[in-house]
Amino acid sequence: MTAPQAEAVIDLDAFRANIAALKACAPQSALMTVVKADGYGHGAAQVARAARDAGSEWLGAATLEEALALRQAGDRGDLLCWLAAPGANFAAAIDAGVEVTASSAGQLAEILAAPATVRPKVQLKVDTGLSRNGAFGTQWTELVEAAAVAQMGGAVEITGVWSHFACADEPGHPANDAQESAFNHAVGELQTAGIEPALRHLSNSAATLTRPSAHFDLVRVGIAAYGIRPDPRMTYETRLTPVMTLRARLAAVKRVPAGASVSYGHTWTAERETTLGLVPIGYGEGILRTASNRAEVGFAGGRARQVGVVCMDQFVIDLGDADASRGDLVTVFGPGADGEPTAEDWAAAAGTIAYEVVTRLGGRIERTYVGEQA
Repeated sequence: MTAPQAEAVIDLDAFRANIAALKACAPQSALMTVVKADGYGHGAAQVARAARDAGSEWLGAATLEEALALRQAGDRGDLLCWLAAPGANFAAAIDAGVEVTASSAGQLAEILAAPATVRPKVQLKVDTGLSRNGAFGTQWTELVEAAAVAQMGGAVEITGVWSHFACADEPGHPANDAQESAFNHAVGELQTAGIEPALRHLSNSAATLTRPSAHFDLVRVGIAAYGIRPDPRMTYETRLTPVMTLRARLAAVKRVPAGASVSYGHTWTAERETTLGLVPIGYGEGILRTASNRAEVGFAGGRARQVGVVCMDQFVIDLGDADASRGDLVTVFGPGADGEPTAEDWAAAAGTIAYEVVTRLGGRIERTYVGEQA
């Protein structure tokens, strides 16, 4: 069988170990593994199965479509989704046993009007300071009142209440205390209205790792499950291993003289005679063009600099005097254990975050899974 030209190798053993380590951070809480955006670029169905293997009680998906795709892939466990514009197919999700989120009284009314064949299970989202989705101020009061009426009438089962931190990756940021306080106040409003949700959840990856007071009944882990720090400046004792290794085989190798310039715009020129290698992936596969002339790759036990502008299908690396041939393997990024760059390194080179580095990958990159269980 011909080796892939470019592949993302997903280590499911590492993923399961990360889940186990994160569960140990919040032993009194249930754990939700977030598999939105195709499992942060790792393959939603595959990492969902691995998360269940590792004891994740819940899965989280952003959209109804993502949640339904998990059901179609065979998942039957507890599953929550939370992002839906007007007109979304709530009925299909409810009938598939997916718990949905209401972020306003109007959205709750839309959920209740869906022609589902079973009573919906709904979680309520409160905006505690992220100013994104979720009910805020009088909107929250209206949502609580509407939910109480609907539950008393038997039209809905309110199973949870939740919110999302804005600054948990900065553990000392004052917004964290303010949001946790606002969340507790919102839960109190629910209880006063006669709703006792089984699940209260606020913690994302960063808070799971560093803020035990916010663990409540469930924690939601996203990027940390894939072995990437929520912020490269964060420190914590939990050991996590990056799950994805991106590699490709050189499509071309050539020796060029001093003065040879590379790629569109000639933004890099060789100062001496050197060997160039052509890596056959580019921004069509999600490689960040803004990393041009700044990123590195792993090659032959060392590193090689990416030179010239990243193109749609390819980018060039400077191999110096290294012995290289067409077909040789290049590690674009990986766990870093063998000295290769990590997704965080590429993020730093591109001026972005590692979340974007892994979630944007696609195009002609093949995924290969290791550590799969029967």
